[in-house]
Amino acid sequence: MLFLNTMYIVKVKGIAKIPDYVQLRDEKFTLLAYFRVDRPDKSLEKLGLADKQDYIMEMVKDLPFGEIKKLEI
Repeated sequence: MLFLNTMYIVKVKGIAKIPDYVQLRDEKFTLLAYFRVDRPDKSLEKLGLADKQDYIMEMVKDLPFGEIKKLEI
């Protein structure tokens, strides 16, 4: 299980047939996960954040595209 206190979340708008995506990045802004908005399961599971999925996806729902938000878990 990966233990992180601070991460950043970014919602990226897809174009045409490319779906919307979410990026999770660490405090050095290294990419930790990149997943479709409608399919977060496997990526969050790999990071050990499956139990925080509802919380993370609730933030994603309200986050404007392109905005970076600090996510403290």
